Amino acid sequence: MIQLTSAQLDAWIMAFLYPATRILSLLTVAPPFNNPALSTRIRLILGIAITVAIMPTLPPIRGIQPATFTGLLVLAEQMLIGFSMGFALRLIFAAIDMAGFMIGNQAGLGFATAYDPQNTAQTQVTSEFLGILALLLFLAIDGHLMVIATIANSFTVLPIGIALPAAGSWKNLVSAGSIVFSSGIFLALPIVVTLLIGNVAVAILGRVAPQLNLMAIGFPITIVLGFTTLLLGMSYLDSPLRQLFEYGLLSMNGFFVAR
Repeated sequence: MIQLTSAQLDAWIMAFLYPATRILSLLTVAPPFNNPALSTRIRLILGIAITVAIMPTLPPIRGIQPATFTGLLVLAEQMLIGFSMGFALRLIFAAIDMAGFMIGNQAGLGFATAYDPQNTAQTQVTSEFLGILALLLFLAIDGHLMVIATIANSFTVLPIGIALPAAGSWKNLVSAGSIVFSSGIFLALPIVVTLLIGNVAVAILGRVAPQLNLMAIGFPITIVLGFTTLLLGMSYLDSPLRQLFEYGLLSMNGFFVAR
């Protein structure tokens, strides 16, 4: 008859529960795994599969009892690390959404909104379009596999214990928040400037020919110009989006600093 001691059961629970908590927390927040098209059951199965796959490579966990206050503290730590790493990557897609929002407002498409199930809110069609385009590119370059590799590597650099990551890790996360504003503006700047020039031209035309109805011709011109510049600019989005994704992965790796 096989007999198991409480120490063996605790070791098995720790070897699975703590890594699974960090991985599932990441999958809840990080794109593309946070997409509502992936049900909770699928994310749970995926998290368990990743945990089982990397368990043999993880460093051993010693001196922690899962049913104690220390064990609960370590569990909360793993959840916090997973959420934070996923949030660092989510900021990149927020920057892309911001760029689409600015383009839509400048092109006169602020009234054209659609329900975004990912954000559970009404978003502009340009933000939705750029978000889907960025997500497809992220999947095309195997970004989802890079995310899994990063979280697997985090257990080696940030082993499971009672100590939180160093202050520099959280500083890196705060610094990554600036990417939402700077990158969003830089992505939208060429199209916004083009639309601004078009609006100035329409205004000058209105001064030259006051009999023209600017409300009747201004909006169609702005919308057509916005779609045209967006179409022409799509061929140049590959490089900046790749740089954004690289920055997002580096932000996740920003937690890998000395304690």
